Amino acid sequence: MGRIAARIRAERERRGWTLAQLAEASGVSRAMINRIERGESSPTAVVLGKLSAAFQLSVASLLALAEGTRPETAEEAGVRRRTEAPEWQDPATGYRRRQITGADFPAEVAEIRLPAGARVPYPAAAFAFVRQVVWVLDGRLTFHDGAQIHELGPGDTLELGDPAPRVFANTTGAECRYAVILTRGARP
Repeated sequence: MGRIAARIRAERERRGWTLAQLAEASGVSRAMINRIERGESSPTAVVLGKLSAAFQLSVASLLALAEGTRPETAEEAGVRRRTEAPEWQDPATGYRRRQITGADFPAEVAEIRLPAGARVPYPAAAFAFVRQVVWVLDGRLTFHDGAQIHELGPGDTLELGDPAPRVFANTTGAECRYAVILTRGARP
């Protein structure tokens, strides 16, 4: 939690933003941002999505920066053991995100484990500067893409289009495991 708190504060300060400015840009209350930066509250996936959108970073990039790896630095290619991959868990839903690719790889690949009954919404701004594919590996995923709803099963993929509010939902009684493949796109 401390690394994420420090990273959020550093990103805000790097831009010269006040708490109020970040709150305005992200839609997250100033009080919540303050609690997160002081390490008194752990951000949920929804809050991370809003903050990363305000910073024009993907959630994966924000988490990688929190882990101490900078996307600008080269990493050695090769084997990365499961225990070496950064993993983050949402304190509210139990959603777990494990980063598969290193910071120097041209696409971000993450494995997500969405517990039964969990629902994680993201604002459209979280998708403004990225191209993304969702690939269901195990279980079922109900994916809300704006007004459209897609029921996805094992092996199904969904390539996301223009930014829209999106919800990853597991309406079943078993965990859903999926991969997110993301590349930086052109600014809209």
